This record gives sequence, structure tokens and C-alpha cells, in this order.
Amino acid sequence: MDRKNTSGTCHLLGSSLISWNSKKHACVALSTTEAEYIGVGHSCAQSIWLKHQLMDYGVKLEKVPLYCDNTSAINLTKNPIQHSITKQIEIRHHFIRDHMQKGDIEIMFVKIETQLADLFTKPLHVIDLISLELN
Repeated sequence: MDRKNTSGTCHLLGSSLISWNSKKHACVALSTTEAEYIGVGHSCAQSIWLKHQLMDYGVKLEKVPLYCDNTSAINLTKNPIQHSITKQIEIRHHFIRDHMQKGDIEIMFVKIETQLADLFTKPLHVIDLISLELN
């Protein structure tokens, strides 16, 4: 109703879910690319925090894989040239590029059908609800 997008993230350590988040954006995105880019930025921040926490336990991770289902948002993270679409995005969302260049994270494409984070932002289909009730 207020045109603000909701982003969802889930963080796995191996095959175990260790953190998840669903957050409504504070600003209205002008495109799906911008909304996904902001969502990837939130996920990057959480991933970097988790990476530092794991270092306290002696677990050193090189490049943390970060999956996104929007190729345009992925391209924005890899290309430091300011496109016309990025000029209205707040500067705080661009820190993801720094972490890409440092090698802290690696952004990869994931198909929408296998995107786990969508569970936190999209309603289940009727077929999914029926199968949940049967189990």
C-alpha cells in the first residue's frame, strides 16, 4: 500500500539456516533493480557481520557467496560506473561494491525457483498451503 518493498535474506552455514531477516525498506524504490540492489546491500552487511563473528571462533571464510535473483542488481554491484538508475540510490547502499573489490563477498545469480529468501517476502501458493496442511 505504501509502495515500499520488503527484502528477505537467509544465511546458511553449510546446509544449516543460522540467520534470517525480512525487512521493509525505509525508502520507495523506483525500480525492481533498485529494490533488489538495496536488499543485496542489507544481506551483504549481515554476511560481513557473520563473517567477523565466525573469525572469533577460528573459522576463516574467504569469499562469502551471496545469491541474488536479479541480474541487473548483480551488474550494478560489479560495475562501479554510475548508471542513471543509481543516481537516486543513497550512498550507504553502495558499500557492497567495496566489499566485492576487497574479496569479502562474491555475488552470484540464483534462479527464482530456488531462491530461499523469497519464503520471507512472498505469499505461499494455494498448492503449497495444502501440502503444508497435509504434513
